[in-house]
Amino acid sequence: MSKQILVIDDEEHFANVLARSLSRYEHQVDIATGFQQAIDAVKSKQYDWISLDLRLGNDSGLKLLPEIRPFCSTSNIVVLTGFASIPTAVEAIKLGASNYLHKPATVKELLQAFEGTTPEAEIEEEQPMSVERLEWEHIQRVLHENDGNISSTARALGMHRRTLQRKLQKRPSRT
Repeated sequence: MSKQILVIDDEEHFANVLARSLSRYEHQVDIATGFQQAIDAVKSKQYDWISLDLRLGNDSGLKLLPEIRPFCSTSNIVVLTGFASIPTAVEAIKLGASNYLHKPATVKELLQAFEGTTPEAEIEEEQPMSVERLEWEHIQRVLHENDGNISSTARALGMHRRTLQRKLQKRPSRT
């Protein structure tokens, strides 16, 4: 069954590629590349599914969620991000997202997230997180608590600001 989908992403090329891929599944797809454009889109049309990038230029998808939720209360919203962390995932769900995916996610994974399904074959036994991943999660939590301010986060963690910036540029594996 065809769904009305809104892709909200500031990277226009990525948004167009994702829209074309979703269209191949016979869905009707619209694109919003900015904060205000996304608000205008949900005010003018009802969407079944919404893909929302966590970082929208200088804005945050987490700030956009409460703005659009009143206009799309029945929509499944999946937050896509290249900067995944447990604190932001929890915050996104609290603010009304249905699911949260780390980029790069396949179109199949996105569709499964929208539908709320996970194939049985893909369910893996949970592995304990690596030390690097635990550190990354802790840094992300403290960064979130400091509203993304690098200097305040570095002070709270007791490390030099440039050291923190280097750690933030490195992305640990998912485990």
